[in-house]
Amino acid sequence: MALIGFSSAAFSETNNNKTPSEVTGHKILVAFFSWGGTTKQIAENIVKHTGGTLFRIETVKPYPTEYKTCTEVAREERDKGVRPELKTVVEDMDEYDIVFVGCPVWWHTAPMAIWSFLKSDNYDFSGKTIIPFCTYEETYRDETLAKIVELTPNSKHLDGFGTIDKNADVTNWLNEIGVITVNN
Repeated sequence: MALIGFSSAAFSETNNNKTPSEVTGHKILVAFFSWGGTTKQIAENIVKHTGGTLFRIETVKPYPTEYKTCTEVAREERDKGVRPELKTVVEDMDEYDIVFVGCPVWWHTAPMAIWSFLKSDNYDFSGKTIIPFCTYEETYRDETLAKIVELTPNSKHLDGFGTIDKNADVTNWLNEIGVITVNN
């Protein structure tokens, strides 16, 4: 499933003297789920360049800290369609019109914590612009980005970003999708 790219004209201005949040003219949320810290660092880089608000998606029951055990839990959740309960909610979701959603690739797709977040009765993503991003070790980047799009069918979607490098530069991608037009 390919991600659909929309015109970025609505999201950018030509005045490069403005800060990223002024350039977009929109309220941005950067929601992420991170187990090992790589996705968290990419989310923080996005916030740095967009002026968005950072929100960590956390489960009530933490995932095991040991890698192999964590992968077993993640696979079982995926196979059984378990949506883990989340620890916190975004209280003012209606105020955001652009929502970045990020996660690591787990078992060829987005972790079930992302499903819990995007399918929560607490939020209505209709009409919002969803921008997926993910981190991965080997592959399944496109499948994971596509799952985030699939879970938000009533939203607009901009092209996503995936990387294996926690220090990846997100500036070019953000410029390409029109969320920022300045280099920070």
